[in-house]
Amino acid sequence: MAQLVASSLTREQELDWLALRMAPGLGARTAAKLLERFRTPQAILRASRAEIEASGVAGSVAQSISSGCAFEDAVVQQEKMLQAGASVVAISDPRYPQRLREIFDPPILLFARGRLELLESLMLGVVGTRRPTPYGLAVTERLAEDLARAGLAIVSGMARGIDTAAHRGALAASGETIAVLGCGVDLVYPSENRRLAAEIVEKGLLLSEFPMGAPAYPQNFPIRNRVISGLSLGVLVIEGAQYSGSAITARLALDQGREVFAVPGSIISKMSWGPNLLIKQGAKLVQDWNDVIVELPPEERRTLSERSQMRLFGDGEESAEAPKNENPSSPIGRQVLALLSVETATHIDDLLERSEDVSSSEVIAALFELEMLGAVRQLPGRNFVRVW
Repeated sequence: MAQLVASSLTREQELDWLALRMAPGLGARTAAKLLERFRTPQAILRASRAEIEASGVAGSVAQSISSGCAFEDAVVQQEKMLQAGASVVAISDPRYPQRLREIFDPPILLFARGRLELLESLMLGVVGTRRPTPYGLAVTERLAEDLARAGLAIVSGMARGIDTAAHRGALAASGETIAVLGCGVDLVYPSENRRLAAEIVEKGLLLSEFPMGAPAYPQNFPIRNRVISGLSLGVLVIEGAQYSGSAITARLALDQGREVFAVPGSIISKMSWGPNLLIKQGAKLVQDWNDVIVELPPEERRTLSERSQMRLFGDGEESAEAPKNENPSSPIGRQVLALLSVETATHIDDLLERSEDVSSSEVIAALFELEMLGAVRQLPGRNFVRVW
């Protein structure tokens, strides 16, 4: 699609964009064709049905556009945006990410809550299963944290499992993260991520092409996935079945000319079939954050390096974050840590049984120390895993 003339939107212009977005039956690709011909939403909405049909639009859709019936919905959208503190970024806006603009069917509008300046970031998509193993969760948080520290904005879908772990890892590093939703940005799905969504609004960015109040219908998620890959330099897949949402996102990334990365997993785990197959097909195998960075184009690597130096030395006050001290001071702590695994969770009863000549109170005290050091994480059901 040709570059459109960029300008800041007045309230009336915003209403025109919203009315175009809310026109029944009008998809992203057709809307883009109309914008290419008519240049502005206002010109499209003022055109006759015949003029719109002449652009290859079906008669019923042309009628809904020319009748102006979507303006009422547009007014409602503006009110909902005001209530939620949301804004829109039109495809004509200079803040609209250039990589996303260049895909086959970019959204004409992005609804947003949070730090809009993150749209200028260098982004990496991180996706995976909603039912991860402890290994998958540990790997995701560690890699997301390291990649965020390297200067990449972590983009994911705020779904259960790997998505949630990716956002949490980026936030733990005080890094940048963007959640691309399959519903309106005024809704939270899944509901248990309400606190995470609030933190992302404050420190990151919630983004969606779906209008305010749009429910999280199942068919929305494959549509959402093309935006995750479209925004990103590449997509990192961590756990997922062979035929899964993360596999779809990887295929979309390839179609869009993006890099595909994958974390290998156990050959006996179904959750590793997806990434292992991607690696067999040519995806870049990732063992640590640098495996991603070295595959980025030289210009992007240079930008990340410059930004990193600015963070460390820009004002003379910031310094590199010291690595965590994950070594327990007590012999019992070291003994308990040796009994735990990154790959599988261990129940506290098993720990007590395997801890020879150590009382239950000493094991519990050691676990508490290890959690404070960040060396161990407690999972539901009093299960524990070692942090990678």
